[in-house]
Amino acid sequence: MSNDQNPYQPSGNFPPPQQPYPPGNPNQQGDNTGGIIPYKNPKALIAYYLGILSGLPLIGLPLGIAAFILGILGLRDRQRNPVIKGSVHAGIGIGCGGIFTLLWTAVIILAIIGAMNAK
Repeated sequence: MSNDQNPYQPSGNFPPPQQPYPPGNPNQQGDNTGGIIPYKNPKALIAYYLGILSGLPLIGLPLGIAAFILGILGLRDRQRNPVIKGSVHAGIGIGCGGIFTLLWTAVIILAIIGAMNAK
């Protein structure tokens, strides 16, 4: 072995090293959450949490209404810009918000009817 040869250099034809991210818009690259948390679509994310919390008594009705509205706005934002994700979170916000809004409205109406009949 001569002095000009490096024993640690591989011999043969190897492909060039791959880039860690594909070229393009840096906003379209992945993130550490793996796309699970739609932090670029805050309306859908807030709708999700409000929709889940709308199942709580006493505060469920206003939270359900807010979740329903923010879910629709989050879906609209997702349709305008597909990069931001969040359609599942918005859908859960719409579903839970709508169901719990109807449920708490029915409970309030039945409570009022019950109070009126108790007299």
